[in-house]
Amino acid sequence: MKFETLMLKSLFAASLLVCVLTIGSMITSQANAPGAVATQVAVAVAANAQG
Repeated sequence: MKFETLMLKSLFAASLLVCVLTIGSMITSQANAPGAVATQVAVAVAANAQG
């Protein structure tokens, strides 16, 4: 029983850490959404044109 509890607690801690890091990187990101989307669309269009 103690092993399972330890595994669940460590899984919860790891999941919480991933969520906090992801949200933190979203908040502190300096990228603007329209510019990032336009760049990705241009790359996708170029890739489709070649293939």
